[in-house]
Amino acid sequence: MNAIDLNTGEYVWKIPLGSHPDFQNPDEPPTGMENYGGPVVTAGGLVFIAATMDSMFRAFDKDTGELLWEVKLPGNGLATPSVYQLDGRQYVTIAVSIGENLNRLSHTKSGIITFALLDE
Repeated sequence: MNAIDLNTGEYVWKIPLGSHPDFQNPDEPPTGMENYGGPVVTAGGLVFIAATMDSMFRAFDKDTGELLWEVKLPGNGLATPSVYQLDGRQYVTIAVSIGENLNRLSHTKSGIITFALLDE
């Protein structure tokens, strides 16, 4: 995943997104893997993204690319997350696909998982 300064066209940061279990060695940086969705950025500077086949949902600092939070989902978050506010509280939600074969959607279950963001 890359962050680019749109004023200069320069890369601000680059990180591998996701880890492939067949190639990941303990105590080494993530390997990266193919992506199936995009990120969303909050006004507070958090970048939320799932999009990888390792079933992780992650939050990064938009300025540095530092991983701030991650959680294992019950399936793959293969969509762009949504951020919304309700009654003064901010939430991030992600569609999750649970199944062994993404090409056979009739055998795939899906759902939505929502997280409340902490007040700053």
